[in-house]
Order: sequence, then structure tokens, then C-alpha cells
Amino acid sequence: MMARPAIKICGITTMPALDAAIAARASHVGFNFYPPSPRYAAPAQAGELSHRAEGHVTRVGVFVDAADALLAEVLAAAPLDALQFHGSESPERVAQARAQFGLPVWKVLSVSARADLAKAQDYAGAADLLLLDAKTPKGTLPGGMGLSFDWNLLSGWKAPLPWGLAGGLSPRNVGDAVRQTGAPLVDTASGVESAPGIKDADLIAAFCKAARGT
Repeated sequence: MMARPAIKICGITTMPALDAAIAARASHVGFNFYPPSPRYAAPAQAGELSHRAEGHVTRVGVFVDAADALLAEVLAAAPLDALQFHGSESPERVAQARAQFGLPVWKVLSVSARADLAKAQDYAGAADLLLLDAKTPKGTLPGGMGLSFDWNLLSGWKAPLPWGLAGGLSPRNVGDAVRQTGAPLVDTASGVESAPGIKDADLIAAFCKAARGT
């Protein structure tokens, strides 16, 4: 029987959304520190959420090509358990941040073709986890747009480090995604929202149930 995947609800900005994720037994929540995103949380706002989440779920901070100063500012206000880099961060940058801040680092790999998966090897030894997400059109947000990539690309792929699946996952398709890819972690943001940035408690519950039902 396939192991049940870890579940990350990303883009949490309110206490009710956080409480819904905890109640649904998500394993991880994500706080987004990229200001253009509709899911942006200011450091002080994220700090309140982080303290509530402590001991219940793993807290992941999402950053896009962030400088050390921003990382330090966020961590001073909002304790985190991991850093997620969703920009063009190099393996060297990932390794440097991991060493400097003493936290596990996740690196998002944008995928639209099999060749994109080859880049995973570059982050072996630098990142702690790779999150495979759909490549978004140029000039748009780097993620959270409800786009999926072709999961058939993962057929026969051997991950060089722990990994998770993101990109357009919702209560309707997450079960199929886990069955098809064997993803050990699934991540959703827009798939559990009633509007951009507005989490829906019923959708969060349905997503977690569907992900575990595989």
C-alpha cells in the first residue's frame, strides 16, 4: 500500500485558514513573503500565524529571489521550520542560505518538459527538498496560478533528493496525482481557495481527505 503523502497548504494569511489546515491534519503550511502575490503575508502578520501553528504543523516560508536581509527580517518576526525558494536561486545560493540560517531549504523546480527535471541533480547536496511546480508564463507570478504540468513526465524519473508535487492540485485531482506520480508530498494554494488568496475551509478539508485517500 502506498504511503500517505505529506500535505502542504500554501499561502495561509488568516487564523481561520490556519485553523482549517490544522483541523484537516495538513502536515505543512506555507507563508508567502513575495509582495506581488495575493497570498502575501507581512512578517508581523506571519509571526502571529507562526506562533499559533507551532507544534501543530511544519511552517514553511516562501521566498522569491530574496536577499539575506529579508530572510533575517522575516525570521526575526516569524519563526519558520523551512525556507522555500521559488525564484531563480542557484544551487550555490540555496546552499549558502541553508548554512547561514540553519534551516532546511526547499527549491522549487519549474517543469514543462522532461529536460527541466535534469536540473534536479544540480541541487543535490544543496537543497533538502525539491518541489516540482508547473512553469508559468513569463511576466506572471512564479506559482499559485492553478497550472499543472504533465505528470507523465515523471514516469521513470529517479529523484536525486526528497521531493514534492505542486501545480494546479485540487481536491478533484490530488488523488490521481498521488496515484500516478507517487509524490511523497503534495502542495496546494489556489486549489483550496474560493478567490485568489481566500482560503476555503471545506476545500482544505476535502483536499487533505482526497490526498490521504490514495
